[in-house]
Amino acid sequence: MRRDPLVQLPPALTHPQTREGARYVLGVDGGATKTLAAVLDLDSGSVHIGHGGPSNEDAVGARAAVDALLGAADSAMRSAGIDGGQLTTAVIAVAGTNTDSIAGHVRAARTEAWIVVNDVVGAWATATGGGPGVAVISGTGSNVFGVGPDGRAWRAGGWGHVLGDEGSGYWLGVQSIKAALRDRESSGPPTGLSEAAMEFFDAPSVEAAAHLVYSKPLTKGEIAAFATETAKLAERGDVVARALYERGARELGEQIAAVIRRACLAGEEASGDGVFPVGLIGSAFKAGPVFVEPLTRAIHACAPGARVAKVEMAPVGGSLILAVRACGASERVDVRELARKIDAALAG
Repeated sequence: MRRDPLVQLPPALTHPQTREGARYVLGVDGGATKTLAAVLDLDSGSVHIGHGGPSNEDAVGARAAVDALLGAADSAMRSAGIDGGQLTTAVIAVAGTNTDSIAGHVRAARTEAWIVVNDVVGAWATATGGGPGVAVISGTGSNVFGVGPDGRAWRAGGWGHVLGDEGSGYWLGVQSIKAALRDRESSGPPTGLSEAAMEFFDAPSVEAAAHLVYSKPLTKGEIAAFATETAKLAERGDVVARALYERGARELGEQIAAVIRRACLAGEEASGDGVFPVGLIGSAFKAGPVFVEPLTRAIHACAPGARVAKVEMAPVGGSLILAVRACGASERVDVRELARKIDAALAG
C-alpha cells in the first residue's frame, strides 16, 4: 500500500527565499464557525486583526469559504492601512478536507504569493514555532500533524466525525450518550452521565435525549459540548466518565505515536535528539488532567523526551509564523512576543 504523506508542506515553507525589504505579512485562520486574519508589520511589530464568517468548505461550500477568507484578509489589511500590493506573503490555514480546491480559488483571486494550507499545518506552527514537533488538535474534531528534524511531515486522523475524530469533543460526546444508553438498558455500568444527559439536553429521559440526535438533529457542536459534563463527572470520580477519557487518550495517542514515528522524531530512525514539543490545541483539553495526563503517558510511552503542553497562542499566530518563514524573516520575530501582541490586538 502506498503510504506517502497525507499533507505536504508547500515548497515556499520547506525552502523559503529571503525577501529583501519584507515588511508586511498576512496570516489567516479559517474554521467552521469563524475566520480570523492578522497582518504583522515586521518593522514595528504591530499586529492588525480582521474578522470573517465560516470558511470550512465542507460546511459552507467553496464560494462562501473563499469569500470569508478573503473578506477577513481584506479587513485586516484595512486595519493595517495597507493594500494587497504591500504584502510580502500571505498564508491561509483553513479547515476542511479539500484544501487544494480552496487554494485554486484563492490564487485565482489574488497571486501566487498567497499560500493555502490545511489548518493542521497552521496548528503545527503555533505549537512548535515552525520547528520539529507535533500539533495535536482536539476540539469538536481531532487531527495530528508533525514535522521531523529533517523536514519529514506526517498527518494522522482528521477524517471527520463519521470516520474518525477519536478523542475529540464530538467523539467524547457521542461515547457519553452511548454510555448513558447502556446504563438505561442495563447493558452497561451505572453512570452519572444518564442524569447529566437528561439535564444537559433538557430531555425527560435518556431515550428522549438520544432521540434528539436523530430528530432535531443535534449538531456536531451541540454533541461536542456535552463532553464538558463528562469532564465534570470524571473529575468527581465517575468511573465510566473517567474510562471514556482514558480511552480517548489511548486512541488519540495511537495517532500521535504514528506521527512521531513517521516524522522520525523519536525511535530507532530518529534524526534528532528525541526532545521536541507536542502542543495540545483545542477545547477538549479544557477537561484538564483527566484527559491531559493519560494522553501524556501515551505520548511518553513512545517518545520519553517529548515536551507535552497546552498551546496558548491564538491559532492565527501559526499562519503568521508560516508567512514569516516563507519570506525568510523568521529571525526577525520572537514567537512569545508575537503571541502577546496577537492577544493584545484581539482584546483591543
